[in-house]
Amino acid sequence: MGVVNVTPDSFSDGGRWASTDEAVAHGRALLADGADVLDIGGESTRPGATRPLLAVELGRVVPVITALVAEGAVVSVDTMRAEVAEAAVAAGASIVNDVSGGLADPRILAVAADAGVTFVAMHWRAHSDQMRDHASYDGPGGVVAAVRDELAARVEALLAAGVADDRIVLDPGLGFAKRPEHNWALLRGLDAVQDLGFPVLVGASRKSFLGDLLAGPEGPRPVGEREAANIALTLDLAGRGVWGVRVHDVRSSRDALRVRARLLGDAG
Repeated sequence: MGVVNVTPDSFSDGGRWASTDEAVAHGRALLADGADVLDIGGESTRPGATRPLLAVELGRVVPVITALVAEGAVVSVDTMRAEVAEAAVAAGASIVNDVSGGLADPRILAVAADAGVTFVAMHWRAHSDQMRDHASYDGPGGVVAAVRDELAARVEALLAAGVADDRIVLDPGLGFAKRPEHNWALLRGLDAVQDLGFPVLVGASRKSFLGDLLAGPEGPRPVGEREAANIALTLDLAGRGVWGVRVHDVRSSRDALRVRARLLGDAG
């Protein structure tokens, strides 16, 4: 899943693809590099981010989705708003990727159910400007048990809303209301999420816990210099059977996966 941030303030590449033409061109490049899905978002969810107006988010994503779907791309819309999801699906998006799992705007579940599209439910506790205050996992089993149980509750809500069980994908929400140690514990214990019985999407690309791991004398490794670490993680996740990885540098991840496949005897 290649990331297309149509935003001025995303933590990794905010502003680089902020116009429709730039975002469409970037989407084309990601497809050429081997992306299976383009995840198009108009709201930054970096820590501390404030939300754009609805009209602004719609204006950012709908034209990009329309253009890329017309060129044959499989598109996911990264949104927490029912109105944006509905407009995106009308424009041709076949996946709704909601980082709130339907908690920010419960009406989004009905949109996905009515449209029959795939719904990615991420583990989430609060909006970006508040999520640092919710990074506490002191119950039995720690963060792994909490994420598993809270995602299970989202599955129940999705099914109750009419989303088909074969249209549900789960995401452990690395970096969202989680400190670095929580992210690593979740990755080690990812089988607990997989045991819920649904495909799993993981988004670790360029996130701060990788920068902290690779920190040097001058502080965390800069965002643009974390790709090798993400590739290592992608290869591990591939071996554990995740449904997908959400990445910024599609070519590097695709190259690494091709090497892995060849070593395992897959000529492709």
